[in-house]
Amino acid sequence: MNITIISVGKLKEKYLKMGIDEYKKRLSTYTNLNLIEVQDEKAPENLSQAEMDLIKRKEGERILAKIPADTFVITLEIKGKQLSSEQLAKQLDQLATHGKSKIAFVIGGSLGLSEAVMKRSNLALSFSKMTLPHQLMRLVLLEQVYRAFRINRGEPYHK
Repeated sequence: MNITIISVGKLKEKYLKMGIDEYKKRLSTYTNLNLIEVQDEKAPENLSQAEMDLIKRKEGERILAKIPADTFVITLEIKGKQLSSEQLAKQLDQLATHGKSKIAFVIGGSLGLSEAVMKRSNLALSFSKMTLPHQLMRLVLLEQVYRAFRINRGEPYHK
């Protein structure tokens, strides 16, 4: 299985980089992992709706340019479907069973995802009804993907 995580913006926080590096190392025995950062747009306070839409559209174009046609796309969205860790594991296992070996998770910028990216999505996934920082979501997502592989292999970890 090939998993790509496409996220908007450059990760700056050292503590998040350390956590991500740890899960990249752990996941290397289970999957080919590719982390892609696309440039974010400056988003000052007090933007109009039109300005916000323009920013999301520009970021969305960069995201879509990184997704091959044969990829199953899972977008992280507040209004997406909430799954347990076991349900996510089952979803990944079913994708692999049905020949979907290329999976891309997409994490938008501070304003969210463009309509075009959401339309390209095969599954909208939500980790919580709460808003979480998009930078932190990279680490949370990697941990859950790692947990899913452990669950699917019957290996201890997911308690």
